[in-house]
Amino acid sequence: MITITAVIRAKPGCADALQAALLDVADHVRANEPETVDFFLSRSVEDDHVFTTYERFVDAAAKDRHNGSAAVARFFEVGGPLIEQPVILHTCAEYWTK
Repeated sequence: MITITAVIRAKPGCADALQAALLDVADHVRANEPETVDFFLSRSVEDDHVFTTYERFVDAAAKDRHNGSAAVARFFEVGGPLIEQPVILHTCAEYWTK
């Protein structure tokens, strides 16, 4: 299992719009990506401009298909200007689960 954790900070005043863009990706994943096992989106309770995604893929090829999808491209087109850089990104091999 391959995972991606991304910590994304919205620019001031852009958090709701960034959340909508992230939810569009989540909707696409749910409808079109059976090899994306999980796609979690969280919004910080301490700073509502900070979002975390946690994504689980059956393998690296599924991760690459997700990252190369039209939905992800659309996210960066719409959401990219809303993001305060840099995005903190961790790609990992999952080795334990409950």
